[in-house]
Amino acid sequence: MAAPKYSIIIPVYNRPDEVDELLESLTQQTFKDFEVLVIEDGSSISCESQVTSHKSKLNVEYYYKENSGQGFSRNYGFERANGDWLVVFDSDCIIPSNYFQAVNEFLENHDLDAYGGPDKAADDFTLIQKAISYSMTSLFTTGGIRGSKKHVGVFHPRSFNMGIKKEVFEKTGGYILPKKGEDIEFSIRIIENGFKTGLIPDAFVYHKRRTNFTQFFKQLHFFGTARINVFRHYKKELKVLHFFPSAFLIGLLISCFLYFLYPVIGKPAIMLYGLYGWIILIDALIKTRSIPVSILAVIAAFVQLTAYGLGLIKEGFVYLLRG
Repeated sequence: MAAPKYSIIIPVYNRPDEVDELLESLTQQTFKDFEVLVIEDGSSISCESQVTSHKSKLNVEYYYKENSGQGFSRNYGFERANGDWLVVFDSDCIIPSNYFQAVNEFLENHDLDAYGGPDKAADDFTLIQKAISYSMTSLFTTGGIRGSKKHVGVFHPRSFNMGIKKEVFEKTGGYILPKKGEDIEFSIRIIENGFKTGLIPDAFVYHKRRTNFTQFFKQLHFFGTARINVFRHYKKELKVLHFFPSAFLIGLLISCFLYFLYPVIGKPAIMLYGLYGWIILIDALIKTRSIPVSILAVIAAFVQLTAYGLGLIKEGFVYLLRG
């Protein structure tokens, strides 16, 4: 039996319902030359039954291992995969039916060693999920680094939706961090090893992310700390752009302080933040065509920037204190 062209690796930790949805979406693919490896990363709530229920429609295997983090769990899957391309998805993704058709057609015409794709909000997502999806992909919040055609700088694939040739894994050894910025570090090393990366615009996934702003704040706070973790390995990868959320947070706090003590100075500063909110609102309205989602997108953007900024500041201080 010929090896599949694509091997899909899905690390999962205590999310059986998400895995069930993800696997169901893979059964609908128009291009079917792939295998699926689900790596249970020491979960206390198993997804084995969900995997078993899809075996009649998918070439899928289930593996259980002790908890080590998603990065090392992906390596575990890479080592057992048979495909020419190794594709990784987060467990909270749903894959459109034409995903692999789009990927395969693109790779037949473009010489890439690693690719990434965008993420979008599905029609059945909640209003908050759609607002978070906008905020995480907007040029005005992330610089378009998460799958936008207008991304800033060299494109770095992210592990919620990316693929690499098997030789990339063989040369790089895969992930060297278990979590906390592991995909950023891996992308940097892929590029430093001379491999060519690129965005496949039509290879998007529906990424559910978090369902409320509290969870979203915790996730983005974690992302902020992860950037410092990457900085420990690659000093040049902490750029001015990454300090924008921290400057945003500090400026917001100072503006609020001045507004109450020195209104003449504080009011113009607060108005600048109001202007930024209006820019987000208008852009979100153009992109989503929904007033409720656009209003929530303003909240999502402020949550995202303050949480990321706080995480980066806190982890930065830890780094300085530890030398």
